[in-house]
Amino acid sequence: MNPVSGILLIALGSIGAASFYVPFKKVREWAWESYWLSQGVAAWLISPLVFALIFVPRGELLPIISEAPSSAKLMAMFFGALWGFGGLTFGLSIRYLGVALGQSIALGLCAAFGTLIPPLVSGDNLFSSTSGILTVAGVALTVAGISVIGFAGSLKGREMSDEEKRAAVKEFALKKGILIAVFAGIMSACFNFGFEAGKPIEEIALAHGTNPLFQKNPSLIFILFGGFITNLAYCGYLNIRNKTYRDYFSVSGGTLFNNLFFTFLAGILWFLQFHFFGMGSSKLPESMAVFGWSILMALNIAISNIWGILLNEWKGSSRKTFMVLLLGIIILILSTFIVKLG
Repeated sequence: MNPVSGILLIALGSIGAASFYVPFKKVREWAWESYWLSQGVAAWLISPLVFALIFVPRGELLPIISEAPSSAKLMAMFFGALWGFGGLTFGLSIRYLGVALGQSIALGLCAAFGTLIPPLVSGDNLFSSTSGILTVAGVALTVAGISVIGFAGSLKGREMSDEEKRAAVKEFALKKGILIAVFAGIMSACFNFGFEAGKPIEEIALAHGTNPLFQKNPSLIFILFGGFITNLAYCGYLNIRNKTYRDYFSVSGGTLFNNLFFTFLAGILWFLQFHFFGMGSSKLPESMAVFGWSILMALNIAISNIWGILLNEWKGSSRKTFMVLLLGIIILILSTFIVKLG
């Protein structure tokens, strides 16, 4: 157990997660559905398999998959498919709100509902215990933080000209973006449930000599495959409806290479959050392990807002708007820890 190195590893994953959307700005002549699906191939199909092959003892991955209970594999895929709706709309929320606003709202709700939903499903009375009251208070604080950030976005919309908005976020749409981000945050919480469903797979991996640092890698294969199916269905539908399936073969060779490089880079950066999260959480002592998910979400929120500033998403906003945004971020980060404390 080494809490400091554990948090540092989770922080490395957060840098990847908060940065994954940046390479999309280098993609040319492709519709959103085309480059989103391309990064999904790298993030949800190729990376989980390659990392598992690298970090699971040689020759043991197939036996692990074969011996893992079918129920665990199916449930991991099921929650992955549900998360896929969140992952899909997560991309849309960034499309309409930008890196800072989109990730803050979606990730804050992801942290909150990832903790709130299980006791609600099991029928627990959250007001009958201190832990339940803390959970509800944390979720209420999450909503408050999101409201403050949403207010900052509203102020930004009033202060910036239409030209400045388009320069910062090409398709900025506050109301539509917030609704999508709320849905994305709720559905994205299913990823944590996928990890819970995949614990029997982790136990088999450990029995086959897998380093505890990498015990979650086999589970990720199933969770992310479920998410890929959801995204493939929707993006494939858009490709056909909008005739953007031509994107994959109508551009020049140089543009195709450029787009594949940057979308695959985005996919690998996205995947690294869960690779390093698995490593970091394995180093946290039991008393801190419950906060692993909150640490990941809080760092993602903080780093995504740094990117938002670097990408000039708030250029032209007043000092007052920046202060409101900062207050909302602080409330949101604090709420993730209160939720997990509950």
